[in-house]
Amino acid sequence: MRKEAKEVKIGEKILECPICNHKKFWKRQTLMNTAGATFFGFDWANKEAVNFICNSCGYIMWFWVG
Repeated sequence: MRKEAKEVKIGEKILECPICNHKKFWKRQTLMNTAGATFFGFDWANKEAVNFICNSCGYIMWFWVG
């Protein structure tokens, strides 16, 4: 089930899909898994990224959460 698509503002700019120019996205968090952490069972220690998925074409943009 998809979440509600919304406009996303990054700084002062409204995010726009580079593929179809659509301006509504839904958001999810993704772990940036590493082989070492996975091997030792420490996936929870990996850094996260924020994904914005275009509600029109499905293109996924990744943003690092430092």
